[in-house]
Amino acid sequence: MTSRLGAIALDATNPRVVADFWCAVLGWHVIEEDDEGIGIGPRDGAWPSIDVFAVPEPKSTKNRLHFDLRADGVSTAQELERLLALGARRTDVGQGPDVSWVVLADPEGNEFCLLSRTVEELKNPG
Repeated sequence: MTSRLGAIALDATNPRVVADFWCAVLGWHVIEEDDEGIGIGPRDGAWPSIDVFAVPEPKSTKNRLHFDLRADGVSTAQELERLLALGARRTDVGQGPDVSWVVLADPEGNEFCLLSRTVEELKNPG
């Protein structure tokens, strides 16, 4: 027997803003919502989902866990433009100037990375 990752939890002072951002980024939708938070997930019901929970305090330090994204169906440059247009912003977590990824933050400052190689480049490395 093994465990299966069911959900990833994110804290937010404004769960709606964070959930809407991640739905737009990932092409997901709200799967459940109550007074404590909002669950979002893929339209096909696949796992894991993301649960965005309401907390009273704002984020104060670098995340110890973050998402790494890859462009899918577009270039990495096009995906970066899209993410920035959705409300992501570049952020510095101490990465050097020569890293191959871009560090971004969602509307509440949760860091994530856009990796340099696209999904298609991983599927067809030649």
